[in-house]
Parts: sequence; structure tokens; C-alpha cells
Amino acid sequence: MAAETAPLLLSGGVDQRPRHVAIIMDGNGRWATNKGWPRLVGHRRGAERVKQIVRACPDLGVNWLTVYAFSTENWKRTTEEVLGLMKIFRRYIQYEAEGMAAEGVRLRFIGGRERLDDKLQALMSSIEARTAGNCRLNLTVAINYGGRDELTRASARLAQKIARGEVETPTEADLAACLDTAGHPDPDLVIRTSGETRTSNFLPWQAAYAEYEFTPVLWPDFTPAHLAQILDRFGMRDRRFGGA
Repeated sequence: MAAETAPLLLSGGVDQRPRHVAIIMDGNGRWATNKGWPRLVGHRRGAERVKQIVRACPDLGVNWLTVYAFSTENWKRTTEEVLGLMKIFRRYIQYEAEGMAAEGVRLRFIGGRERLDDKLQALMSSIEARTAGNCRLNLTVAINYGGRDELTRASARLAQKIARGEVETPTEADLAACLDTAGHPDPDLVIRTSGETRTSNFLPWQAAYAEYEFTPVLWPDFTPAHLAQILDRFGMRDRRFGGA
């Protein structure tokens, strides 16, 4: 219980805080399996944890939060688990829309939408429009997202611009403008829960100079206090972006 009630203020005279935190929310299924429960129980508990982290971010100085909810590779999971996850996404959007709007959260989604069902796509578009004027926290949810897939789609968009004569000599900025995250700041800090130390195809372009933190805590157990501790450590890092 100590982790749940620990102060959420950054300590130690930290000056540097990440503007944008991205999280690979790993360990939901493992958390449930460890307790002898179905994997979907872990995913539902993980969705509850997202709400807590979202509410804590503004007080911790985080303005942008991007969470990895479902990857392009996750379709390989059992039909039962995939359908269950899609149901959780629909319920989350339906029941959290008004609360997020009231709390000043702007919600956006990245990833290929064409494979998602029509009802889910409609809900995603609706909450994006409903929260478009909010600025207390920018929350981006990656659904059916894969970094390589995003770069492939972005390259195709850029090629079309070149063919139309809109771009002559492509630059990094031109490609970035074609990404799903166009207009978003790059993440300063990427966190992965559950003890795995892979980046799993998450924001490979955007996180090129991000700091990484791998924690053994499973996502359903990851509290705002855990996040505050990681932000403390981030503040002690010397970020030179390739400079001396």
C-alpha cells in the first residue's frame, strides 16, 4: 500500500521534467495468469490503471501521454482475447468520454484504423472531436499501431506529395509531417512495464532520442507513485542529443 499513497510530487530539486511520456503497458495477461484468472481480467484491470495514470499526469507536469494499447502484431493472439480487447476499448471510450472532456483531456488515436470495426472507428472519431478543444493533457492511444507500419504508410503519403510536386527534396520534417503523430512533440521518456526490455515496434522514429525506463512492475500494478519515482530519475539524466 505504500506505493499507492506515496507523494506524487517530484523530489530532490529536480529541474528537468519530461513534457511527453510514452508507455508500453505490458504485463496485463501475465498479471491475471499469476493470480489464476483469465487474461481478459488483467486487460480490464489495465484499463482501470490507465484512468489513474491519466488523472495523475497533469499534476506531475506531464502534458503529453502516449500509451500502447494494441499493436499490429497483437492480432496473432486468440480470437477470444482480441474480441475481448476490442470490447474493452469500446467500453473505455463510451464511458470515459464525458469524464475526459470535463477534466480537460484531449484524446487522439494513432495506428491503422481500417482493420477496426466500424462502431469502434466511429467512437474513436467521436471522442476525438468531443475533446479537440482540451489542452490540460494530450492523451494519445496507439491501437493497431506498429512503428514499421506507420513508417510504411508515411512513406507512401510522402511519395504522393512528391508525385504531386508538393515536395521536391524530402527532409526529415517532410516525413514527420506524414506520420500518425504529425504535430505531436516527440516523447522525452518511454516506459515499459513488466520487466521486458524490448521496444516492440513502438514509436521508432519519434523515440530516437528518448530516454528509456524498464520497470519490472506489471502494468495493472503500476501506480502514479511509480510514475513519479521514474520522473524523479529522469530529472537526473544528462540529455545531450548526440552533443558533447
